[in-house]
Amino acid sequence: MKIAIICNYVLKPNRIGGMDRFYKLFNKKCLEVNHQVDWYFSHYEEFDFYQGLSIISSEGTSVEQKFIDSSKEKNIKYDVIITHFTQLCTKYYKQFKELHPNSYTIAVDHNARPLKGYSLKKSIKKRIDGLLYSKYINQFVGVSKYTFYHILKDYGKNLKQKTQVIYNGIDTTVFKKKDKDLAHNFIVVAHLTYNKGIQDLLKALSLIDKNLLKNTQIDIYGEGPFEYQLKTLTNDFQLEKIVNFKGSSSELNILFANYNYMIQPTYMECFSLSILESLSANVPVITTTVGGNLEVLKDQVNGYIFKPKDYTKLASILTAILSGKEKITIDVSKLIEDEFYIEKMVEEHLKIIPCI
Repeated sequence: MKIAIICNYVLKPNRIGGMDRFYKLFNKKCLEVNHQVDWYFSHYEEFDFYQGLSIISSEGTSVEQKFIDSSKEKNIKYDVIITHFTQLCTKYYKQFKELHPNSYTIAVDHNARPLKGYSLKKSIKKRIDGLLYSKYINQFVGVSKYTFYHILKDYGKNLKQKTQVIYNGIDTTVFKKKDKDLAHNFIVVAHLTYNKGIQDLLKALSLIDKNLLKNTQIDIYGEGPFEYQLKTLTNDFQLEKIVNFKGSSSELNILFANYNYMIQPTYMECFSLSILESLSANVPVITTTVGGNLEVLKDQVNGYIFKPKDYTKLASILTAILSGKEKITIDVSKLIEDEFYIEKMVEEHLKIIPCI
């Protein structure tokens, strides 16, 4: 069987995360049953982690178009086509079927929705696209119940029979666990965009008694287009001694254990791998009510929850933690080890492929 996996995803040697480990294990399991897998990614420069995978990089064009061009050029016919991180129900799915008429197409939806929903114009367009192109997709996969709901809302309730939930999972074995109280150490892991809400964390910190912030350390791991604005706001609030921008790291699986809590003040989320990773390292999470967050987090049990953009509530949560009034002491990693582990994710993805 020939399988093509199309991912609108950039492979980086300084960012080895949950999806990277999923791709690698999925490829291994396919090879074990003699299935050939070609991976189409947005960008790839060769590095050791991905050694042994057949990777085609789109470089300057859409990954969907690269797949189409490469299929034509090499005259390859795929039995299964799987997409990750692409837009659903687009003209590309029709073109996939025209080039590979006997293929079984699976669309995995990792896409977060806007906090206030789509505009009326965009909502109508998505519903029309669902009517036009959903017939070219054999199976829809949502990575959370939240995503399942929005696939049907966006593209049509008639898709319910061919839509299912497969939760993201992580390799829990690679995460070093926090085993002691690390006082005022907090970590943020995010692509630095406006919708990750890190500006609200900075606003919250500006409201907290300065005496409580003594010895507090907040390290932000990630890169992105909003980095300059966040650094400017950090300086404006005179938080330079507290907030540190660390850039990307391929060692987060070890670094999480150096912190007491992860903070994720996001406006948009689908089903956060960062939350799973933090919990796997026994680090509770302070985050918002968006996306699938509440499908893994329970307030005051394995984290603290607040509404997006409510930075005064975030300030209140942080004040309670810093003053010792609030504290999570249980091992928060057990849920991830029992329910959200990578082998389960891979097994469930393999099950929806015909003949595997």
